[in-house]
Amino acid sequence: MAPFQEKPSEEAGKTNEEDKKNLWSQILNEVQKHGNPKLSPRKQIVVLGDNESGKTTMVAKLQGIENSSKGSGLEYAFIDVRDDYRDDHTRLSVWVLDGDPAHDDLLKFALNEETFQDTLVILTVAMTTPWGILEQLQHWASVLADHLDKLKLEVDLRQSRRQHMVKMWQDYVEPGDELDPASPMKRSSRNLGEEEEDFDGSPLPEGTLTNNLGLDIVVVVTKTDYIQNLEKEQDYRDEHLDFMQQWIRRFCLQYGAALFYTSAKEDKNCDLLYKYLTHRIYSFPFHTPALVVEKDAVFIPAGWDNMKKISILYENMHSCKPDDYYRDVIVQPATRKTVNRETEILAEDEQAFLTRQQQISFGGGPPTMPRLGDTPSRLPLAGTVLIFYKFVPSTCHFLIFSGIQGSPRKLDGSKVVSSPGGEGVLASFFNSLLHKKTGSPGGVIAGKPSGSESLTDKVTMRSDAAAELDRLARGAKKPAPGSGNTSGVDFNASEC
Repeated sequence: MAPFQEKPSEEAGKTNEEDKKNLWSQILNEVQKHGNPKLSPRKQIVVLGDNESGKTTMVAKLQGIENSSKGSGLEYAFIDVRDDYRDDHTRLSVWVLDGDPAHDDLLKFALNEETFQDTLVILTVAMTTPWGILEQLQHWASVLADHLDKLKLEVDLRQSRRQHMVKMWQDYVEPGDELDPASPMKRSSRNLGEEEEDFDGSPLPEGTLTNNLGLDIVVVVTKTDYIQNLEKEQDYRDEHLDFMQQWIRRFCLQYGAALFYTSAKEDKNCDLLYKYLTHRIYSFPFHTPALVVEKDAVFIPAGWDNMKKISILYENMHSCKPDDYYRDVIVQPATRKTVNRETEILAEDEQAFLTRQQQISFGGGPPTMPRLGDTPSRLPLAGTVLIFYKFVPSTCHFLIFSGIQGSPRKLDGSKVVSSPGGEGVLASFFNSLLHKKTGSPGGVIAGKPSGSESLTDKVTMRSDAAAELDRLARGAKKPAPGSGNTSGVDFNASEC
């Protein structure tokens, strides 16, 4: 009988050991499923937006640094994320794509088949160009959708991510309502990490997730401090801001995105954006409700908004309708190109200038104010003997005007009028220039060879002119009474 009784005891021992193993397996599975897992280092953020939309400055704020360096192409950065409750920390990767369309192909290095389910996308637009906000959002959403279509993603993975977005929207609960069982915002499920088998497929509100890409998306409107400039300089009113906001919120509904109005300059909503991103990526606690009161610090979490709430903005629209074309209401101001044109200076008529100088030199009239075009070199100086001349092209003669007492004299090439002041010598000098050759040696002027004048006459005439100029210069140091109040000798000569 003894051997017969040993068999049941052995079988009972094996059964107990299997039960213990099953019990430990169940405990490990429960801990793995509902425990506190480590922060995943595979999570990442991809930032898209036009140039000058504040992408780099926003990332610097999320990193907690002041100075940010702008690059080109595809930039990489990281954000230190620490969970004090789990006593764990990790680095959240951040990819920033350049706004140049030529760099769109670089998106494949940041968002691909391996990183698809671990990626959150931020679309950035700036309040400095409000007329282009809607077009920029639609452009980058189209770039993202086209890129996802090119990826070789499994159909089941893409579908499960889309269902996850729908479930997250349906399971949204207002902060504080999760503790109130009677709250109308309470849903049957609140855990974002639950299995997708619980998806019930109930319909979503109107206009919600009509373009479901299967990615978490956050729309960030940067530089909202510029709203003050829009109100002062371009006469923006509340209805313009409400019109913009309702269009942006309708876009966010279509893609299941959250909305942030931020200002790095005034540090508005920057910390809140960091907390919300860690909430969406790592399921950190988040207890801030939607903010729609301040026009430059709007926050609308994904799952909160609907068309009924958006319609509240319609009440302030008097000069426009909600469905009006965006650019018809938010009009881009005409750009004025600054052209650096040099100021055109009109020179004073030569005869008027000479007449005025004659009156001043001869004491025939009071001095007049300088006109536009007068330069210091053309204005008479104190103690100068002025000698002016005018060339008459029709007769190839010079008219000489002297600052010494006397009247202007007309000189011609055949007769020189001499005067006590010595203007005749100068007239001879100027008239000699009329007969000077204009070309190479041996040239002809008016049918006469240039060599018709003897070399001795030319030397004598130039010596007399030089001597006369020296005499006038010495005499200018002791001006006679009634002479012009200038100094020095100023004359010009030209050839016929």
